[in-house]
Amino acid sequence: MKKLLSLLLVLCMSFGLLAGCSSKSDNNTTKEDTTKEDTSQATPTVAEVQQPTKVTLDVMMSFPRFQDEMEAYFELFKAKMLTEKNIEVTINLEMPSSDSYDNILQTRIAGDDAPDLYTLSAAQDLATYVTAGYVEPLTGEALAGKLYEDVKETVSIDGEVYAVPFESTVWGYMYNKDIFDQCGLKAPETLDEMKNVVTVLEENGFTPFELAFQEQWVPQLMTALTLGGIVNGTPSLNDWVDRMYADKGSYQEVAAIFDIIDLIMKHGTDRAMETGSEQGSSDFASGKAAMWVQGTWNAESVLSSNPDMKIGCAALPITNDASTTLINLATTTSLVVSSFTEEKEVALALANFILDDKESSALYETMKFNPVATNHNYEQYSWAQEASAYVAAGRAYRDLVLPGAVTDEQGKLLQSYFVGDVTKEEIISTLDKTFQEANKASAQAQ
Repeated sequence: MKKLLSLLLVLCMSFGLLAGCSSKSDNNTTKEDTTKEDTSQATPTVAEVQQPTKVTLDVMMSFPRFQDEMEAYFELFKAKMLTEKNIEVTINLEMPSSDSYDNILQTRIAGDDAPDLYTLSAAQDLATYVTAGYVEPLTGEALAGKLYEDVKETVSIDGEVYAVPFESTVWGYMYNKDIFDQCGLKAPETLDEMKNVVTVLEENGFTPFELAFQEQWVPQLMTALTLGGIVNGTPSLNDWVDRMYADKGSYQEVAAIFDIIDLIMKHGTDRAMETGSEQGSSDFASGKAAMWVQGTWNAESVLSSNPDMKIGCAALPITNDASTTLINLATTTSLVVSSFTEEKEVALALANFILDDKESSALYETMKFNPVATNHNYEQYSWAQEASAYVAAGRAYRDLVLPGAVTDEQGKLLQSYFVGDVTKEEIISTLDKTFQEANKASAQAQ
């Protein structure tokens, strides 16, 4: 009987323990499930944590020949921003032709639709846009500390850096070294020497000059070089630009520039008004002309047609006084950040990325631009070294700063002059009037 009671007691205790364990297990499961539900409601998902911020930048640039290079470079920037900042950047890149660029940019700014970043000529336009309050200062950005001092000066106004320089150029006219060597020629120092070069080239079956006047900015390069040389190389004309801004000067004083312009136009390739800069590059590369009044920024286009071409760069003779045969030292196309941008942080990041320590050298080297910053570690090209020799010899000048309207008019008038629609006297009269109108407009704006 005692054994039976003991057995029943053991069985009861066993069932009780099992029941208790079962109850505890059920309670734990309920508690854990509840905890999991609460946690899922309070903690964001992984997808929500990693969702990138989306930013769109409108970028407008004036060198459509480099569209592929810039699109590829912007892809590097977008990847960097996504990886390092978790910002997904969309870049709307617009590259109008050089002839329409200024009008499109000004229209957009006037219509409160300014691009977030855009290019300007540091020599011609930067001061005007800064004075108008359209440009964000970059002095405090990392890029400013990387610029070579002489380059920094060209993109600064009153000690403040306002632009990232792309094209810091030392340029004159390009010439085909193989053709010059074949004819036993060297770069001429005076106008008479240039006339002799023309004669020798034609005697050997070569056309002296490439003419590609379809776009007005190309013939305008002739006035850029000739005015710069004669004004800076002639003591009595050193103050010519200042006097023009004071309505006390005239283009009649620099009429000697037409001597070399006439020589170029008379001894050039056919179909000039039907030939654009890209076709001109191809023609020059193929040896259709021995010289081209075109900046070495077009060397990339030339070499894409003929990678083995040996390009020279020399100062354009204007008179028989070699002191007016000078090379042009300039910072032209430069990138600015709009003071109206609503995406200032990312826009500034893109401006800084143009001089990125890792990627920038390859970009500038690909576009055949001169180094502009201390972190650029590639060699200058032979034509740049040749042009820099003029600088070392004290035979260089900074771009003349003329009103944009005057610069544009020069190109248009030279197109008309080439086809015989205007005379030298009409060009001089029109440019004097255009300069005075630009002065008046500037005074009214202030």
